[in-house]
Amino acid sequence: MDKFAKDYSLLNEARLNWQRLDCFRKERMRCKRYCYGDQWGDPLFVDGQWMREENYIRSQGSEPLKNNLIRRLVKQVLGLYRSESKPLGVSCDNKAAGKVLYKALGEVWRANSLDEVNARALEEFLISGLVVQRKTYGWRGGGGGCWTYNVRPDNFFIDSSAADCRGWDVKCLGEIHDMSFGELCAEFAKSETDVKVLAEIYDKRLYGDRQGEVAGMLGLYDGNADGFFRPADMSACRVYEVWQRKRMPGYLCHDREVGSLFWTARADEATAHGSMEWCVADEWHYSFLTPFGDVLAEGVTPYWHRLHPYVFKAYPFVDGEIHSFVADVIDQQRYTNRLITLYDWVMRTSAKGVLLVPEESVPDGYTIDDMADQWARFNGVIPVKSRNGAAMPHQVATNATNVGISELLQTQLGFMEDISGVTGALQGKASSASVSGTLYEQQTRNATLSQLDLLDSFRRFLHDGAYKDVCNILQFYDCDRITAKNLVEDRVALLEKIKII
Repeated sequence: MDKFAKDYSLLNEARLNWQRLDCFRKERMRCKRYCYGDQWGDPLFVDGQWMREENYIRSQGSEPLKNNLIRRLVKQVLGLYRSESKPLGVSCDNKAAGKVLYKALGEVWRANSLDEVNARALEEFLISGLVVQRKTYGWRGGGGGCWTYNVRPDNFFIDSSAADCRGWDVKCLGEIHDMSFGELCAEFAKSETDVKVLAEIYDKRLYGDRQGEVAGMLGLYDGNADGFFRPADMSACRVYEVWQRKRMPGYLCHDREVGSLFWTARADEATAHGSMEWCVADEWHYSFLTPFGDVLAEGVTPYWHRLHPYVFKAYPFVDGEIHSFVADVIDQQRYTNRLITLYDWVMRTSAKGVLLVPEESVPDGYTIDDMADQWARFNGVIPVKSRNGAAMPHQVATNATNVGISELLQTQLGFMEDISGVTGALQGKASSASVSGTLYEQQTRNATLSQLDLLDSFRRFLHDGAYKDVCNILQFYDCDRITAKNLVEDRVALLEKIKII
């Protein structure tokens, strides 16, 4: 039974784009480990075998200690964002339309709990340097609406040639979906026959053979080598959503009545608006693929904004590179942990209450254990043989040897604040009595400025997402839904007039 067409070249393109982000995914997992407390998990090659750093430290007789400073820094930036977070506004020449859309956008904000969703998105942005959201319209929880989903960066891919910080030069992007068979049928089955075809495609008994066949067609020795084809949970059905920007011939039209410029592939629509010019323009196409090359669905973007449903921001994306906030302070966190572990080792190996007992002073009938027991007992009595020149028992207790660990530790803590920009003033630490209120306020303001670039990049991401939300509202909400019965202006024309503020 074979209903769906095949597209192995597009499947391979998606695989290559996903595989090129392998270094990013590894760095993201490392940053996430450090942020959430697993800070001794880096691999070491010792005596011909790989082991975790914490296991090596324990094999040397020490205990790997840590003081999670990274998590504190991330929480502080999140708190700074939360203190300023609020629904975005909508500006439009048509004030009545702007007021309606602002209210509708606020409803979308509340329905999606975007204060919480965006906070988690910022946390991902701080950890990995890449944040992705999907903006769609659909049925959820008993009603239709505009919905926002945070996308896991490990499942997201873009073409490797992209380097524009705004994402304007992206030609291909997509997401890996792992869904249940029921969800798969709800999304792609249009009849009982489709359900049977999908069941055959995702038959787990044939999964390995079919995967090997696809790997051979793509020239791979092992189609499961990079984790692209096989989901971690084998009960899930993997689907690839791929969006491509294609060059299509059409007409650039100027609608003089509303003052808008738009592109269409239909000659009759172009003629109806008078002024037009033939050209080749960008158009986004989507495809949904199985791991075996089956095309479950494809077509031209259904959205009025003429784009894909994803919003993403990579930081700083200079030459297409991604570097996160957490990655900048990992070295300081590692050195701080080492100093704490070293300090602990020095204290554990220092003399603490050691009892020195000359053998000639041990009385008859007593053992060393008896003397130790009496020495530690309250009101204990130890008879001692006193001889001329014989040393008496005495206890030795010394402080840890000062090798400058405390000074190094304070230096590293200072470096942590200097590199991250999250200083004591931003953390709300009390200043010394010599610091005036005006100076402390200035220090707090300067600390906030150090995070301005990062937070403004994230705010631009939120603006782009809100724009797609408004576009979806105009496209999918009827007049009753947005309380705009008197909104008679062409909704498509409004797209060029709205601005997110």
